[in-house]
Amino acid sequence: MSSLADTIAPQSHHTEAGFRNPFPGFKETRLADFFKWKLFASMKNGKPQKPRKYHFEFLANDGEYLRQNRTDFTVTWIGHSTLLVQMNGLNILTDPIWSERCSPVPFAGPKRFVKPGLALEDLPDIDVVIISHDHYDHLDRPTLKKLGNKPLYLVPCEVGKKLQKWGVRNYIELDWWQSVQHNGLEFVCTPAQHFSGRTPTDRNKTLWCSWVVKGEKNNFYFAGDSGYFPGFKEIGRRYGPFDVTAIPIGSYMPRWFMSPIHLDPGEAVQVLQDVKGTVFIPIHWGTFDLADEPLDMPPKELLQKAEERNLPRQNFWILRHGETRIVAGGHHQVHVPPPK
Repeated sequence: MSSLADTIAPQSHHTEAGFRNPFPGFKETRLADFFKWKLFASMKNGKPQKPRKYHFEFLANDGEYLRQNRTDFTVTWIGHSTLLVQMNGLNILTDPIWSERCSPVPFAGPKRFVKPGLALEDLPDIDVVIISHDHYDHLDRPTLKKLGNKPLYLVPCEVGKKLQKWGVRNYIELDWWQSVQHNGLEFVCTPAQHFSGRTPTDRNKTLWCSWVVKGEKNNFYFAGDSGYFPGFKEIGRRYGPFDVTAIPIGSYMPRWFMSPIHLDPGEAVQVLQDVKGTVFIPIHWGTFDLADEPLDMPPKELLQKAEERNLPRQNFWILRHGETRIVAGGHHQVHVPPPK
């Protein structure tokens, strides 16, 4: 399928070899930095102590309400950065991963601490899948192969080539600030400060992004993966305010290594304000152990940072795996459908 990115001239984030972060102050981490981190990770070095086990609340969700719903604006947390968002009668998945591990192989790599909040077979028919970048915890080949060609996949530049190899051809590639209309919603590919690659040799060969989803009545912002950068304020200026924002809060320690590419909870609160968001749904935590902080630490820090800024506690939705919430009544009246 042709790429909409082919219709515009290369911009500052394009290079002859792929893509880059063109933002002031950005410092790219290298493979040597990764090995330095892993070397020090074997030492205590003042990092938080991780428990041997975690207890995360899990809300049993059989998907019946979600399969019947055609009117409510809902958000369901499947786990990590995977959300089922129902807007304007459409069912939208973000960075779907149902695999046991986020890894190139099924027998090694980071393993789930919590099973997916909704079984893949219990999903409603998916209309749109939005992908932020090609890392294994965001672009999961087994999941996409099961979803098949029925959904429309919206992906950043060059990710479509990977989908084609997996037999997925119903996709549209978008560059930053490009948009597409689909069944009454506008999907906008917006910048992020991150990187891409699935092997040691393909770093930054594909683009990374965040997503704006706008309808006549409601709008939604999905931040994907990102470090803090000036583009958040520009996104808010162009497309805010947002009813609901999904912003990553995990995989942020150690800061010397993670800061350029992953937000910490305090920065995530600033992003909420930059994009002019109301409801904050934290993502990228509580599922895969990918960094030095304990898995249950990010939401505690998030609420502390929100309190320091005197932001309304009721606007910070710390969802349980499998939990569905309905956005209604000025964003403050929330109905949680009970498990069957």
